[in-house]
Amino acid sequence: METIAYGQVLARFGHALSDATRARLLLALREAPAHPADLADLLGVSRQIVSNHLACLRGCGLVVAVPVGRRTRYELADPRLGHALGDLLSLVLTVDPSCPPGEAAAIGDSRTTGKRVR
Repeated sequence: METIAYGQVLARFGHALSDATRARLLLALREAPAHPADLADLLGVSRQIVSNHLACLRGCGLVVAVPVGRRTRYELADPRLGHALGDLLSLVLTVDPSCPPGEAAAIGDSRTTGKRVR
């Protein structure tokens, strides 16, 4: 029974990462909490697109909305998620030799140089 629940949780996480914009949002929020307008500027997409993807990430339980005055700031729901994303990115760069150097930076992870971890 637990295996089914764990599978559903991982499927939700996989759904969140299945879209490049959502993955870039998670990587940006890994760096620091941010307001939707700032995230839209950072990713070069419209505020509506960011809003839609943030709603999906909230629904997956990966980000939370924090009211700050009349604005809303978004952050990862748990700091361990940032570590998990970093580990996952490093693993993918290690096992996928077709991933070109610098690809990680292109998807928004400023802490990864694109070098493969051995």
